[in-house]
Amino acid sequence: MHSALYVSKTGLSAQDTQLTTISNNLANASTVGFKRDSAVFEDLLYQITRQPGAQSTQDTTLPSGLQLGTGVRVVSTQKQFEQGSIQVTDQTLDVAIEGRGLFQITMPDGGTAYTRNGQFHLNSEGTIVNANGLVLEPAINVPENTSTLTIGTDGTVSANIIGQNAPQQIGSITLMDFINPAGLQAFGGNLFYETAASGNPTQGTPGQNGYGELQQGSLESSNVDIVEEMVNMITTQRVYELNSKVVSTADQMLQYITQNL
Repeated sequence: MHSALYVSKTGLSAQDTQLTTISNNLANASTVGFKRDSAVFEDLLYQITRQPGAQSTQDTTLPSGLQLGTGVRVVSTQKQFEQGSIQVTDQTLDVAIEGRGLFQITMPDGGTAYTRNGQFHLNSEGTIVNANGLVLEPAINVPENTSTLTIGTDGTVSANIIGQNAPQQIGSITLMDFINPAGLQAFGGNLFYETAASGNPTQGTPGQNGYGELQQGSLESSNVDIVEEMVNMITTQRVYELNSKVVSTADQMLQYITQNL
């Protein structure tokens, strides 16, 4: 069987994965705090018929060899943690991170997840939670009869309580950072898990030591660039068509051989 068929098959499969990645990026273009994915490709093993640098005679070597590639594969998909644009919402519990860092979320099993989505709410007990009811860590409870809630750029949370003249500090939001954020495991629900590739988390105060500042009444939009994704989709489509053309050409060559020999 013609080897080009198998090489093109890997190309078709790789571009199919690329298109899936692009479609997921476009689907999440409006997801708060979403970080886009990019597919990483690598070539497969080579069939080396003539080794580069081998002796062609006793006194001469081959300047180049004969190496036939066997195709391509997608080796990974990598999260791109570039800053998304900041959208002003004027909602008290909407908090955007402008810079590095992630919020901590307590999972039902007691573990910790991380997110860039700062769209928070209050549950029935007055605790700050995310859209799925998972508690922001460290936990912050908003007292009853709170008229105004203020979140500072350094994470300080203070409440103006009816009947009291001075604001009362009720907690502080801290951020976590990783040496390699791209190594975090995407779990869904805008959440990430720590992995061996991401490294251990380090805790810090917003606005200090390289951590981003918090912006109350704002949200970080998805960092998906619609135009870039459209261009990538067109490129993927054309590469897919070219690989399909190779399959068709190889088939025609085999057909010619079977009919004329």
